[in-house]
Amino acid sequence: MATDTIFTNHARDTQMIEDAFKSHFKGLHQYAYAIIKDEIMAEEMVQNVFYKLWKNRDTIKVNESMAAYLYRSVYNESLNYLKHLKVKMAYQAHAARTMEDINNAADKLKLKELETKLEEALRELPEQCRTIFQMSRFQELKYMEIAGKLGISVKTVENQMGKALKILRHKLVDFLPVLLLLFAGL
Repeated sequence: MATDTIFTNHARDTQMIEDAFKSHFKGLHQYAYAIIKDEIMAEEMVQNVFYKLWKNRDTIKVNESMAAYLYRSVYNESLNYLKHLKVKMAYQAHAARTMEDINNAADKLKLKELETKLEEALRELPEQCRTIFQMSRFQELKYMEIAGKLGISVKTVENQMGKALKILRHKLVDFLPVLLLLFAGL
């Protein structure tokens, strides 16, 4: 039976979402894990769904059971994550091919070290900061597109990009000559 549930009462909404979280989290987590094969990311997918549900509760209409809505949302969230992962892998493959074209062994060594340091630096970025940086630089999305996809303001995207670039500049300062050489050849 399809019901048209619209969230309208803050206290009731809070309780409804909390109850849904408590009763469906484990199953949703297992479902996400079956799709993406990563415990931590599966948990993050489920948390993202509940965050979006809460954040957009004033505009969401659930035209099916809450469980069906949640499972469909986790499915979509997981597929989006896998698409992002595919883009990241394609970028890494492209970067690897680009590095193969460099003839000088010393430059190859420096670039490998740079890649390692860049990966380390990216891992050290706060999660939202890293996500925004990767969407901008690896997926080549505009700030407005990133803001729309993440449900945040463009100003937040700008601030997080500034923060990411500042941190990366600081962490990769020793590789400036290599970066200049690499980008001069493009």
